Amino acid sequence: MNLCNAINSALHIAMAENPKTLCFGEDVAFGGVFMCSRGLLERFGRDRVFNTPLSEQGIAGFAIGAAAEGYRPVAEIQFADYIFPAFDQITSEAAKYRYRSGGAYDVGGLTIRAPYGAVGHGGHYHSQSPESFFTHIPGIKVVMPSGPREAKGLLLASIRDPNPTIFFEAKMLYRTAVEGVPEGDYEIPLGKARVAQQGSDITLVGWGQQVRVLELAAKEVGEKDGVSCEVIDLRTLLPWDADAVEASVNKTGRLLVSHEAPVTSGFGAEVVSTITDRRALAAVCFYSLEAPPARVCGYDTPFPLIFEPLYLPTARRVVDAIRATMRHG
Repeated sequence: MNLCNAINSALHIAMAENPKTLCFGEDVAFGGVFMCSRGLLERFGRDRVFNTPLSEQGIAGFAIGAAAEGYRPVAEIQFADYIFPAFDQITSEAAKYRYRSGGAYDVGGLTIRAPYGAVGHGGHYHSQSPESFFTHIPGIKVVMPSGPREAKGLLLASIRDPNPTIFFEAKMLYRTAVEGVPEGDYEIPLGKARVAQQGSDITLVGWGQQVRVLELAAKEVGEKDGVSCEVIDLRTLLPWDADAVEASVNKTGRLLVSHEAPVTSGFGAEVVSTITDRRALAAVCFYSLEAPPARVCGYDTPFPLIFEPLYLPTARRVVDAIRATMRHG
């Protein structure tokens, strides 16, 4: 399956297993702009699969209300760039519902899907990566799959999780990433990272689309420089698997984190800070580092259109950073 088909398969499974699962958003009923929801209307009907007005705040507000009443809404924000009008609903209501009611109420059945990231020609309104905004908000989970198999298992886990979840899908991967995906039901646990590639010289950490970029860079330095890279796919950013990254860095002695979002206040800073600060633990990760941690990210500019290739943290930029890091120590 490609990633689009994997998402579609997960939605069909989730809708079939629970009559209170709903799927809605702008243009969702006819399949959505990326066709991830195709076939749902015909199979499950208009009461459960429907279009909404062009109001992200309204989509999120309705989804929160439905979840509070025991439904399992899967709401789609057509592009992650448009999630900002819904930011108040998500962070002030969804994330705090259980806490402010003392556990009497919750919206744990809520999942919000949003395509994010570079697509080649999207520019500043269709190519942003806003994940770090939501990792600052206790009470929600943030999930970012790196491929079709990961997407299906993580989406099913997100829909069934007892906490509201933001599920970011790399639109660049919808049709370009193809791999074997189980046709049946399965879950991938949230909060547990995946070692995408074993290595011994440097740890490369990423999520979503950027994992593929890291794997390309790892292949190049492996073949040309003899550098053995360990690639970690975080999968989930909130909560994130610091133990897995720490274990890898203690083994390799070097750390590089890469993401498409701007470098300042990006989630890569959280990874670097947490890992270098874990010196009170038995592993003493800070003292295992043989070089300063590196970040290869987007720039602190609005996402450009014709200059998108210069903005992106490409495999070439990652390769250069790997080589610079390996020169230390």
